Amino acid sequence: MEDLKQTIISYSSTDLEQRKHWYSPAAEAYNQARPRYPQDLIHQVVELAQLSTNSKILEVGCGPGTATVALAKPAAGIAQLGCSIICLEPNPDFFRLAQQNCQPYSNVEIQNTSFEEWELKALEFDAVLAASSFHWISPEVGYPKAANALKKNGYLILLWNKELQPSYEIYQSLSQVYQLHTPSLDRYEDQKTQEYILRQLGNMAIDSGQFQNLRTGQVISELTYTVDEYLTLLNTYSPYIKLDSETKESLFLGLRRCIEDDFGGSLQLSYISAFHIAQKVTSEVRES
Repeated sequence: MEDLKQTIISYSSTDLEQRKHWYSPAAEAYNQARPRYPQDLIHQVVELAQLSTNSKILEVGCGPGTATVALAKPAAGIAQLGCSIICLEPNPDFFRLAQQNCQPYSNVEIQNTSFEEWELKALEFDAVLAASSFHWISPEVGYPKAANALKKNGYLILLWNKELQPSYEIYQSLSQVYQLHTPSLDRYEDQKTQEYILRQLGNMAIDSGQFQNLRTGQVISELTYTVDEYLTLLNTYSPYIKLDSETKESLFLGLRRCIEDDFGGSLQLSYISAFHIAQKVTSEVRES
């Protein structure tokens, strides 16, 4: 738990201006290659968070609008009937993509600002949503501000798509490429490890003292990525964004050859989508 907290603190303590532009080199790739949130997961969230036609949602760090669109689509059974979503996105490239992706939904408003800089509207929202973004915000800022934005008994909704993983057998082949070019990136997260990380992320919301009644759920999905799609996906993960261009070029050339020669030019990948839903602690509960 402490390791995860330290990792999050290292993310969130980075200069805000740097955080705002971190994904800019990968924004288009992120929009293309990152997986969506399964509709079954969205349905569970809608039900458990008691979202209705009149709900007002604040989304923190909407990126290109991946989760926003999932909630705004008629299939989710909410937004087309009047549910409003205000999205905060500090990155200018993500902001532009989110505007494009959410253009069909008049009930979605996107603001080019960070959660930290956003002027708090206290007790206004039925739910605060963050999809694979809350770890970029300092826990000392994120949980209290989210709680203050919520109405009494409102919900914090955290969605997560964990990194896509090949089977362990495929990983062993790819590992040889990583060992040759970037040993520090040679790591594999099995399902048990990913579920452990997700549990820690959920517990942090409760440990903040701002939320209670944590409920969780997950869906495991499988996708096939071509070698081009897979390399585009890797380009969206922070350790790859940090790579210098020469190292990345060598690594990606090695991965391409391995995937084309050994696996026919595509990979079967799986990933865990998960939610954490916790209810705002009322002042009466805090005092008792």
